[in-house]
Amino acid sequence: MKESLGAQTMSFPLPAYLVGSYDENGKANLMTAAWGGIVCSTPPCLAVAIQPSRLTHPSIVKNKAFTVGIPNSRLAEAVDYAGLVSGRKHDKFAATGLTPVKSQLVNAPSADDGPVILECELYQSLELGSHTLFVGRIVDVKAEVGLKTDSGALDLSKVDPLIFNCGGDYRQVGPAVGQAFSIGKNLKA
Repeated sequence: MKESLGAQTMSFPLPAYLVGSYDENGKANLMTAAWGGIVCSTPPCLAVAIQPSRLTHPSIVKNKAFTVGIPNSRLAEAVDYAGLVSGRKHDKFAATGLTPVKSQLVNAPSADDGPVILECELYQSLELGSHTLFVGRIVDVKAEVGLKTDSGALDLSKVDPLIFNCGGDYRQVGPAVGQAFSIGKNLKA
């Protein structure tokens, strides 16, 4: 039996992204975003939902670009801080000790300290109500050396992505439960 919890923002798991952009003065800024994910494979696209009141919102609109850092669990304190304060009043890079790096392909910065960075060109935006959904075409993914498996994919356990639990804490990814595109074959009869 299930009980109704009402309409609310709930999904498991949520990312703990660090979205990078340059403000109107060209200053590098980061914001933490949990509402986002992959939305298209061809072209490769990722979306993040951002409130218009956030400094990152007009920065993405102006520069037509943003980065999405996938931080690991050791960056949890910095990720949380980047979501607690505004870039209008605080230099988040200076306060956290994260290293700003200019993207090679888009007009946006990222924190060089995390394991994976996605460089995105603004592809589309959609006003949804309290948030704007920014869809970025992924033009490159940069990953620390040593994170790939023998097959060339990123090893989730080595990346150690930080995830946000809508219950109010940060988590790590747990153990594998089965091989994708394989364990369900037993039910194909």
